[in-house]
Formats: sequence, C-alpha cells, structure tokens
Amino acid sequence: MTLEDALERRLHRTARDDNRLPDSSRGIHAAVAAVRGLQAGFVATLIMTAFRLPIMRSLPPSANFWALYIGTGDTDDYPGIGLLLHLLYGTTGGALFGSLFGLLSAERAIEPEQRGIVWGSVFGLLLSVFGTQVVLNGVLDTQLEADELTLFHAGHLVYGIALGAWVGSRTEGVENVRTEYDYESET
Repeated sequence: MTLEDALERRLHRTARDDNRLPDSSRGIHAAVAAVRGLQAGFVATLIMTAFRLPIMRSLPPSANFWALYIGTGDTDDYPGIGLLLHLLYGTTGGALFGSLFGLLSAERAIEPEQRGIVWGSVFGLLLSVFGTQVVLNGVLDTQLEADELTLFHAGHLVYGIALGAWVGSRTEGVENVRTEYDYESET
C-alpha cells in the first residue's frame, strides 16, 4: 500500500455523509493532495523542461545558482546538477500547489480539472515572477533579454497548466474511473 492509498483510506473513514470534510480531515486531504502534487510537479517539470531546452539558449537558472554558490566552475560545467535541481524545485513546487489546491474550497461550480488548469496557470506565472524578480534579479544578479524572458514565462505557464491539469484530475477524482467515465464495455 502506498502512502497516498493510506492517507486516502484515512480520509474516507473520517468523511461525513454530506461529503464535507470535518476540520480534522482537511489536513489529511491536504496531505493526500500534496502527495499527488509531488507526482504532478515531477511530471510538469519534465514537460516544462522538454518545452524549454530546445528553444532556450541556456540551462535552467539552477545551474547558475550551483556555479555561483556551491561549485568552482562555470555554469556550463553543471548541466546535470542544474537539471536535477530544476527537477527538485519543480517537484517541491508541485507538492505546495497540490496541498493548496486540496484546501481550496471556493469555485466548486466548475470541474476540478478546469479549476486545476486555471489555478495551475496562476501558480506557474507567480513562480515565474518570483523566479525573475527574486532568483534571477536578486540572488543571481542576472537580467534576461526580452526574448529569453518571454520564453522563461512561457515555460512556467506550461508547467502551471500541466501541474494544474494533473492535480485537478486526481485530487478530487472519482472512486472508480473505469465506471465513472464509461470505460467498462457494455455487453
């Protein structure tokens, strides 16, 4: 049994019949959503990286961070570490988004997938603004050219869309996907 399954079982034992979670279960729900967010963050970072690498002229800023504060060489000397840190940051960001999304109780009028994409896009763009203003401009003292800045924001938007779609489609998922979405063949 996975951690996600164990948390999900605990959540269902404490849920009431009216489908509202008691306050004690909100934390469990957020933990389940955070685990799903970890998965989503990993996948979304791979998608963002696949989008970014062929069109950008540089490694993710995490390689710059490593070269400046930890390593002894040039940024180009740390492509693997830069990509690994980028994956770690994106996966961790996914866990944060997943738990926030799990606690979100507003806008229940639209489907969770739609909310996930909307809030994931907002989250991705907020990360992008944080990345440019705090990490690039502040910590790394780096200014991107206009075209690179546009692609930087686009990459984070791709990340947010992928992250939100994954989390939204799983956080409030159905009990039995095969029957809910008519995957069972009628005989």
